[in-house]
Amino acid sequence: MLKSIHITFFIFLILPLLFSCMYSQKAASSLLSKASTQPYDVIIVPGVPFDGTKWDSTMKGRVYWSKYLYDHGIAKNVMYSGSAVYTPYFEGKIMGLYAEKLGIPKEHIFTEIKAEHSTENAYYSYKKSKLLGFKRIAIASDPFQTKLLKRYAKKILDPSVGILPMVQDSLNKAYPVKPNPEIDFHQAYDPKFVSLLKRESFWKRFRGTRGKNVDVKAYE
Repeated sequence: MLKSIHITFFIFLILPLLFSCMYSQKAASSLLSKASTQPYDVIIVPGVPFDGTKWDSTMKGRVYWSKYLYDHGIAKNVMYSGSAVYTPYFEGKIMGLYAEKLGIPKEHIFTEIKAEHSTENAYYSYKKSKLLGFKRIAIASDPFQTKLLKRYAKKILDPSVGILPMVQDSLNKAYPVKPNPEIDFHQAYDPKFVSLLKRESFWKRFRGTRGKNVDVKAYE
């Protein structure tokens, strides 16, 4: 009985905090509507670990969201970001392979494979995008991650960086059936892979999540 009370208390305490750290669908829809009036040159899509068999629901959602933004003319190009962090596959390359299979033209797909944390996804992809000549840049991901990255992007990168959290209703309406294409994941394999868990201590990884380990000379 006591355990049940503790669990219930935990749920009521934590859930409001979780929802406060993500965009509501109403807010996400509003941002999408504003973005439709002036397309972005490129959107940044943070990576997700790949286990060597198939994408998980988080990666699938982010790639399909990028497809939605490309198909609807909101994004002219897409940059998928992510190194081989916890598994021996470059997350950015894996996502790019799936995106190509879903119909995004290869010439509009870019990858960034240095980032090992969400803040680094934003930082390195932004720097690489600027190096490639892109001017209007946005971060596109799920409502939780975009909310977490908003302050970092606006304060550290550029106040003009757009934020495009996933609008699930729009995504489901556009793609009521979301196939799982087959890819040659060996193309994204890193033969020199060593897990981040073995390369860095907990505190260094914690600093990384806060954007304290970025290589400021990257993509100059």
